[in-house]
Amino acid sequence: MTTAPSTRHGEADVRSAGPHDSRPHDSRPPNSRPYAFRSIGTVAGAATVHGVHGAAGRTHWKCFAGRRQLDSPTEAVEWASIPAGGLSGEHRHTRTEEIYLILHGHGEFLFNGVPHRVGPGSLALTAPGNVHGLRNTGDADLDWWVIETLSPGTDAVLSGADLTLGVPAMGDAVIHDLFKERTVSTDGVFTGPLRQVEAVDLDSGQRVALGRADAELAVFVHSGEGRATAADGTAADLSADTCVTLGADTLTRFEARTPLRLLVVTLALPRLSAEAS
Repeated sequence: MTTAPSTRHGEADVRSAGPHDSRPHDSRPPNSRPYAFRSIGTVAGAATVHGVHGAAGRTHWKCFAGRRQLDSPTEAVEWASIPAGGLSGEHRHTRTEEIYLILHGHGEFLFNGVPHRVGPGSLALTAPGNVHGLRNTGDADLDWWVIETLSPGTDAVLSGADLTLGVPAMGDAVIHDLFKERTVSTDGVFTGPLRQVEAVDLDSGQRVALGRADAELAVFVHSGEGRATAADGTAADLSADTCVTLGADTLTRFEARTPLRLLVVTLALPRLSAEAS
């Protein structure tokens, strides 16, 4: 059986990987098809947080989805923003893998004490054992998309396995330009569910079908307007700074009303992690 890729321009199909287990947060009967939209929201109403990771100043923050909405070992799908001169404090990751994808603004990604210049499209991968932070060096707000996933060891501990976690060794900075590369694999850096990050650009009137039988998808609208329609007819209007998370084994059609840029992250399901790599 052939599984459709995470993105295909034009119409596409997603083949079922088999019956789904029921989850505590699901009200659907076992073996029924999952909901297409696991969560949807915009940055409107973002919270203001002071002293994030020990840094002075304020950060705007919004959580779109977490463990209660998703079946993959994903801690959180979030958005954050700091004003000119702002700082998201340096902190060590010991149990999770995390991406920072810069949406707007310019700054320095601080990795193990070394600053790296970043701007729109910069994608930073942080593996466990490393220290990172972000400083706004521009004249406008610095906005970024954050997705944090559990490493296999952390997931095993939370699942009740008899395993002791240590702190992995520090590594080298891994920063990509997603808007130039278009597709970035996390192979060789991450070991958990976050497998790929992709940028998809549509002209007005174009459509793309997104879905994976073996993984959930997180989709962020970087710019433009459009509409998302699931196979069951559920639909939602899209505008810049909208985030949608899509269930595994579902298919959603995205149609551009204006030029539309989508950022797409693949989050593999645990029991299908080998097939999703």
